[in-house]
Amino acid sequence: MEKYQWYVVAGGPSSGKTTIVNELAKAGYVVYPEASRVLIGRELAKGRKLEEFQGTVEFQKEIFKLQREAEDSAPKDKIVFFDRALPEGIAYCRFYGMDITEYSQPNWPQFKNRYRKIFFCRQLPFDKDHVRIEDAKTAQDLSRLIREAYANLDYEIIDLPPVSIAGRIKIVLSEID
Repeated sequence: MEKYQWYVVAGGPSSGKTTIVNELAKAGYVVYPEASRVLIGRELAKGRKLEEFQGTVEFQKEIFKLQREAEDSAPKDKIVFFDRALPEGIAYCRFYGMDITEYSQPNWPQFKNRYRKIFFCRQLPFDKDHVRIEDAKTAQDLSRLIREAYANLDYEIIDLPPVSIAGRIKIVLSEID
C-alpha cells in the first residue's frame, strides 16, 4: 500500500490528542476526529449510557468501521492528521480481552504503511470527561498497548512529551514531511 501524507496523533485517554488535532484544524490542516467520540456522541444522543456500549465487541467493530470509512475518504494528496487510527483497534481489543483475529498478523497489510509517522502523546494528568469511563490506571494500560500496536507494525513513533500544546504542535510541525 502506498504511504500517503497521513499522520496519526495517538495515545491513551486524556493524553491531549484531541486538543492537538483541534489546534491543527485551526491552523488549516485536514483533520479527522476520533471515531469513538463520534460514535459515543451518536449513542448518547439516543439516550444510551456509556456503560451500556463502551467496551463491547459491537462498539469496537463500529469504531473500526467508522475509522475505515474516514480513512477511505481521506484525501490522498494532502497532509492529513487523524485523531487515532485503525491500529488502535488492536490495543482496545487486547485490553478488553476480545478476539483480535481480524487484527492479527495475516491481516496486518491493511494496517501497515498507511501513515508517515505516529505522534504519540505521553500521558497527561488524567482528566475525566463526558465520554470517558476509564480511570488513570486504565488510561496508562491503554497507552502502553496503543504504543505497542504501532511499534509492532513498524511505524515511526515520535514522542510528544507532556509539555504545552504550543510545544507539542511545534514538534509535530517540525516532523511532517
